[in-house]
Amino acid sequence: MRQNRRQFLAGAAALAASGMNRPLARQKKGTRLILLGTKGGPSLAKFRKNPAILLLIKGTPFLVDCGYGAACQLMDAGVGSGELRYIFITHHHSDHTLEYGPLIYNGWATGLPVQIDAYGPPGLKQMTRAFFEYMKFDIDTRIADEGRPDLRKLLTVHEFTGPGVVLQNDGVKVTAAFVRHPPIKQAYAYRFDTADRSIVISGDTAYAPQLAEFARGTDVLVHEVMYLPGIETLLKRVPNAERLRQHLIASHSTTEDVGKVAALAGVQTLVLSHFVPGDDPSITDELWTEGVRKHFRGRIIVGKDLMEI
Repeated sequence: MRQNRRQFLAGAAALAASGMNRPLARQKKGTRLILLGTKGGPSLAKFRKNPAILLLIKGTPFLVDCGYGAACQLMDAGVGSGELRYIFITHHHSDHTLEYGPLIYNGWATGLPVQIDAYGPPGLKQMTRAFFEYMKFDIDTRIADEGRPDLRKLLTVHEFTGPGVVLQNDGVKVTAAFVRHPPIKQAYAYRFDTADRSIVISGDTAYAPQLAEFARGTDVLVHEVMYLPGIETLLKRVPNAERLRQHLIASHSTTEDVGKVAALAGVQTLVLSHFVPGDDPSITDELWTEGVRKHFRGRIIVGKDLMEI
């Protein structure tokens, strides 16, 4: 296992050297997709951070999910928290929301306050209020003592309860669609249509043919993935193994399921992310793609942190 982990890190280093995940050159044009964190689940791992995906659209940063470590990953990608303009939350599991409040706070603390719009399912407004209450002493003190603007007035939260267009401006149309992630009913995928690219981010989902229809003909589908043999290894480490097994099987997509969705959608490029398990370096890129290739013959990318596609 140690050797495989070394191979994984060596591959990541080679990727960096090749320039595929180099720090963002902000003058580069076109819609850019950068994987910040690619590990599924709330636990931490040494070689994958928790879920977060960055898009740069006409130079404006859009963030999908805020897993733990998202702020540092943004900086490593060349984008400061204070530059963030839009946040989209797929659902309210902690591995997708844990750094939502701190990320916004860190942007405010840079002294570069901008308006931030956050979009997501019901509960996002309450989570925002709870974070501001949790940080009330610090925020009020810094407003009075350091002359900062009121952070609470710089964030606008937009909740929605069903599929449809959630944002449209002169650079992008963002559409949400339901996915299957029981027991959570308000779980979404997002589609970003820009002048030069169309990108769908699946969020967390079990096999969902409706997701294939949502992603039909897109340039890039970023889809979560679960490797079943690795699940058994994972379950040996936890006391709630049987209940966790039931959740994983009901709520996530196997490698073969992902291949079926990508084939039905007819996408040009499939990017695997939100790996379950995401902390087992013995699972090679070939193992992640083997089941996918049984159904999908297009381009497959095994995502890694800070990789740009």
